[in-house]
Amino acid sequence: MFAAHLLRSALALAAFAAGPVAAQDLPAPEGEPILTVTGAIGVTNDGDAAVFDRAMLEGLDPVQIVTETIWTDGVQTFTGVPLARLIEAVDAEGAMLSAKAINDYAVEIPRSDWVEDGPILAYLNNGTPMSVRDKGPLWVIYPYDDNPDYQTEVVYSRSIWQLNRIEVTD
Repeated sequence: MFAAHLLRSALALAAFAAGPVAAQDLPAPEGEPILTVTGAIGVTNDGDAAVFDRAMLEGLDPVQIVTETIWTDGVQTFTGVPLARLIEAVDAEGAMLSAKAINDYAVEIPRSDWVEDGPILAYLNNGTPMSVRDKGPLWVIYPYDDNPDYQTEVVYSRSIWQLNRIEVTD
């Protein structure tokens, strides 16, 4: 039974990640939801929201960023879904993301940051899931070492951890 559940999940995620997604094609999360995207989006799975569990995010072709941060010691390897890919998956129409953490801390991330080789929503740090205590379950990570433009106070302020909500706004 568990194998059948995994197969259904894998097939649904493969179909979701394979190409353009119609609103009815975004599967419902089968695990604990860790991210809710609302606002100006065209793809949903829970009323007017797109709700993701970790397996769904893993199905969006994750990437790694190897970088140092101002919050950690030494070079870290972060794994997660590119922000641009997530925004595309929910068919977002807008100019700004209001990203909010579990404790209601919020930051604004402009469309100019939703680019290839830009930030990711990291769910692994050095191959380990991040607990809430360790800035998880999601942390917006930029490739700080790869691009000096990302080494600014403004960008550091957008690197929100304990992320659990995104609202797409105009």
